Amino acid sequence: MSARHDLPETDDFTRPYWDAAAEGRLLLRRCADCGRPHHYPREFCPHCWAGEERVSWETASGRATLYTWSVIHRNDLPPFGTRVPYTAAVVDLAEGPRMMTEVVDCDPADLRIGLPLRVTFREAAEGVSIAVFRPDRADTA
Repeated sequence: MSARHDLPETDDFTRPYWDAAAEGRLLLRRCADCGRPHHYPREFCPHCWAGEERVSWETASGRATLYTWSVIHRNDLPPFGTRVPYTAAVVDLAEGPRMMTEVVDCDPADLRIGLPLRVTFREAAEGVSIAVFRPDRADTA
């Protein structure tokens, strides 16, 4: 079996994030000192450098808007080659942070900057789910 390049390396610190994803929840970290959220999860605040004891997990709303994207037509790393074409994207989470992700269930011709999105999760392996985003049809009607 070839290496999987789409699976996270979990550790004690990131385990709450991946456990929540497996339950269908997206977590962020928020700093008690400056009040700002951030993503990807870090043990310190990247804005004011507050330490781990001042930064906690919180559940995100799951809402986002599309910031930018690229439709990938070729990727030789397993298992991406079996998924092409797919839409790699950066989204602005409603809480503020930007997140690298994938947009699913959307024709590339329908993508536009500012498109309202909603988080969903793709099972990448048994017990491992990855946050991806799809158009939020409630906001686009």
